[in-house]
Amino acid sequence: MNVIVGISGGIAAYKVPALVRLLCDAGHAVRCVATSHALEFVTRTTLQTVSGQRVYCALFDTGNEYSTEHIALKDWCDAVIVAPATANIIGKMACGIGDDALSTLLLSVQDKRVFVCPAMNTAMWCNKAVQRNISLLQTAGVTLIGPDSGHLACGTTGAGRMAQPEAIADALEAHCSPVTDKLPLEGKKVLVTAGPTYERIDPVRYIGNFSSGKMGVAIADAIAAAGAEVELVAGPTHERSTSARITLHTVESARQMYELATRLFPGCDAAILAAAVADYRPESYIPEKLKRQDSEVLTLRLVRNPDILATLGGSKRDDQTLVGFALETNDEMRHAREKMERKNLDYIVLNSLRDDGAGFGVDTNKVTIIHRNGSTVATPLLSKREVARRIVDHCLITPQKTAP
Repeated sequence: MNVIVGISGGIAAYKVPALVRLLCDAGHAVRCVATSHALEFVTRTTLQTVSGQRVYCALFDTGNEYSTEHIALKDWCDAVIVAPATANIIGKMACGIGDDALSTLLLSVQDKRVFVCPAMNTAMWCNKAVQRNISLLQTAGVTLIGPDSGHLACGTTGAGRMAQPEAIADALEAHCSPVTDKLPLEGKKVLVTAGPTYERIDPVRYIGNFSSGKMGVAIADAIAAAGAEVELVAGPTHERSTSARITLHTVESARQMYELATRLFPGCDAAILAAAVADYRPESYIPEKLKRQDSEVLTLRLVRNPDILATLGGSKRDDQTLVGFALETNDEMRHAREKMERKNLDYIVLNSLRDDGAGFGVDTNKVTIIHRNGSTVATPLLSKREVARRIVDHCLITPQKTAP
């Protein structure tokens, strides 16, 4: 395969020679395209030595083989990896700006497989404009690799570190290897719950929560894309999927969701319960609109709703996988692990409302996937669709074996 490695001006450019060497060792032909700032971190000589090819770094370089080198490279390549991808080059890609060799090339490769490997400070990565640009690129079909979390060049620790060269090379192979006849979850059936539940007080009022259903529907889409049939039980949400592999069941209350989930689960290979289910409901429904009273205090008696996750955990077979969610505001890891054990889950996905850009009503999320064997995998702040793909890959496609 012919691969272009596009290098923008970040300190993580020092990793690029190792990436190029890995790609060449795997049998790919590699050409490097660099910005002028990238060459402040890694030399042209180094890139030419490891790739065996000239480096394209200037639109009007008289040494270019063609006067329209960016078009010639577009025609030559099968895939493009942008590593490191700074906030600047991500913004140019999202906005269609071409003002140097790399950004002009990227404008011309809409018909190629493009991978972006972000690398920047955590504050920059979490910036709403950057996240908006990332979402635009993913919608356009660009594949995101990373970023990882860890120690950064600026001395802080957090999300924004470029993925390791081995991970980038593996992602290229996974996405660009010849298509097999069978998708990884083909022949499987998975139950997914999504959205909030509403517990009616009277004809015009209810007890609910701020869940939008975005995360649950994204998980259903990711499972369907991997080949499985999906039974999606969704509370009140405007989110919808168009996948033919998804059967949608709409409900309103926790009891309705409980009835459907318990009926569907025995026929499924796995379940991921992402719905934000109300723990309590009014003891009795008031059939007429509740009027304002003279009293300053209104008392509603609430009763506990059935616990869907615990019920499925109690009936789960050895050949079934059960994944739950935990949204916590304090002592997150302890509470999540206790919930996983108490409800007999294989995995629990921890959300924290203390993380900016994560939680209800937004298009991004940041989670920690906890396995019952004690291992954990944390994601940086990503689009909910990318988080969904990682959850599905980790919990269903390449599940970890429970430690003895």
